Amino acid sequence: MTNHINHERNISEVLTDIKTELKDFVQTRIAMFKAELQEKVKNIKTVAPLAAVAAVLLGTAYLLFTLALVGLAAAFLPDNQYRWFLAFLAVAILWAILGGIAAYFAKREFEIKGLLPKRTIEVLKDDKVWVQAEVKNQI
Repeated sequence: MTNHINHERNISEVLTDIKTELKDFVQTRIAMFKAELQEKVKNIKTVAPLAAVAAVLLGTAYLLFTLALVGLAAAFLPDNQYRWFLAFLAVAILWAILGGIAAYFAKREFEIKGLLPKRTIEVLKDDKVWVQAEVKNQI
């Protein structure tokens, strides 16, 4: 007597397994994405009130400092009817140069770090490569 064990599965069992694995796969990736976004939102909620207070205080200090700088520049200009205009213009040019430099560094930093969930995107890219390799192996 030969004992023949049937190792073949029917198509409905295979499809059910694929469906279950795909469901688990998608749920895991969604959970990763949500966790990473919640971490970023938590950080933003902590930092936002401090940033608002800092913006108000620094804005006030900036305006007062600018007026003081304009007054200082006007004191060093020769006595004529355009000295206040020239003093404001000189300070405006100085702030434009410094602002341009700050904007460049801010843009560069934003490009480096960004707001996208990097870990999740990297895992999804790896998953895509894995799925493509599996499909090639099956064909």
